[in-house]
Amino acid sequence: MLAMAVRLRKLQSVRTLTGNRSYSTATITQSESNDSSKKIKKASLYSRISPLGNPSLAMTPELDDWIRKGKKVRHSELKQIIHDLRKRRRFHHALEVSEWMNKNGVCAFTPVDHAVQLDLIGKVHGFLEAEKYFNSLTEQDKTDKTYGALLHCYVRQRETEKSLSHFQKMKEKGFGLSPVAFNDIMCLHIRTNQTNKVHDVLDDMKKNGVSPDNLTYRMCINSYGDNTDIEGMEKILTEMEKDPNITMDWNTYTAVANSYIKGNLIDKAKNALKKAENRLEKDALGYNHLISICARLGNKDDVLRLWGRLKSTCKRQINREYITMVTSLVRLGEFEEAEKLLLEWGSSGNVYDFRVPLIIVDGYLENGSCDKAKDLLDNLLKEGKTTTADSWGRVAIEFLKKGEIEKARNCMESAVSLPLEKKDWKMDSKVVEKLLDGIGEKESVKKVESFVLKLKKFVAFDRKMYHCLMKAYINGGKEVSKVLDDMKADGIEEDEETKKILGLQQKNV
Repeated sequence: MLAMAVRLRKLQSVRTLTGNRSYSTATITQSESNDSSKKIKKASLYSRISPLGNPSLAMTPELDDWIRKGKKVRHSELKQIIHDLRKRRRFHHALEVSEWMNKNGVCAFTPVDHAVQLDLIGKVHGFLEAEKYFNSLTEQDKTDKTYGALLHCYVRQRETEKSLSHFQKMKEKGFGLSPVAFNDIMCLHIRTNQTNKVHDVLDDMKKNGVSPDNLTYRMCINSYGDNTDIEGMEKILTEMEKDPNITMDWNTYTAVANSYIKGNLIDKAKNALKKAENRLEKDALGYNHLISICARLGNKDDVLRLWGRLKSTCKRQINREYITMVTSLVRLGEFEEAEKLLLEWGSSGNVYDFRVPLIIVDGYLENGSCDKAKDLLDNLLKEGKTTTADSWGRVAIEFLKKGEIEKARNCMESAVSLPLEKKDWKMDSKVVEKLLDGIGEKESVKKVESFVLKLKKFVAFDRKMYHCLMKAYINGGKEVSKVLDDMKADGIEEDEETKKILGLQQKNV
């Protein structure tokens, strides 16, 4: 839901920007008409493609139909579409557009275009397909861009041998002499839990006359921090701060603060956070990071102060900000403040996202406040807001642990009443087993039967569930033959445990 809200806002922005564009008379062209009189509002190719968020939908038919209707398409617009789809992690769609653009000769592919397509192939199909594409390129197109894209594919899939071999080829060809390639190798060592080799890469960079960038230094700082080597981290930080080519950012100082916290150097962590805050400006993501870290440190005043500064600095707070802040308040045990913020979020105009109230529900459960968790879910249900079967199930389990069977059953009644299809039902089968077991011991057979009838709309019963149901029937003095018939109809044969349960019934007769 959060991602969808962001997408809708971005889409509206792009529609506004592209709605007034005009095109030349050629079906496929890279230029726009300069005739301002032709700049009238019309549906753009971007607006046609961008809403197709379902990965199962194909882009090619939409693009073909656009051309078949005599409409225009520009190289720059297609590149923008690919860029936007990659940002939204819709890699299948981005690759489809790139392949269509290449196949239809919209433009002569540059090494940069090939690099983008190669990277997308790696993300969608894996490094082997990326290799095939790279090998099919002409020598002219095998530049630092395409070599770098293939290296990135190897690193992403933790192919250590291939990554190092390919990187060596890049250096031999003079393509490896950039911080990007060296950063990839650092990333490889981090992903393969060989952080001790990260500093060796930094030394290699310096030997090759390559200046580290912010990401280089940050990965070094993180690697030292992961190993709680505070002295090594501080040495890198000092070097970074003295580097005339580096502009210090909040990202680096939050990484330093996290390392100090890990080493229990709280005063140093607070000092690093102050430096990070001084470099925030209008960066909402940065505020999110600082608020989270301050919550970990138990600094309620700093959390509230940073939230106030975020609201005054950034005009609008999206769901991400509310999730961060509610999580921080719950971590601090400030549930009253969290519920106040929940009300503020409800009137913020943001798209409803169940993850926001769920943070408070889970917080109440962790603190043993089952009734408050249930009340919050009940209120959402009354307001017509979305909840999930799994959230009701978690509350029900906590009631079961306390022996409050009626409340547990009420929670599950709410869960099975949700307007869900079977494919949308998400609840751990073990949760259902525990509920059946608990309800079966203390509820009447009539209530159990009613509950099971509703539950079966969503859950495929397994042997353990049927055994729980049989016990409920036996406890209620009812014949279990119908349960046995249903079990067999589902292809579940009797086993030793089944026979033991049936033996209980015979003893009760």
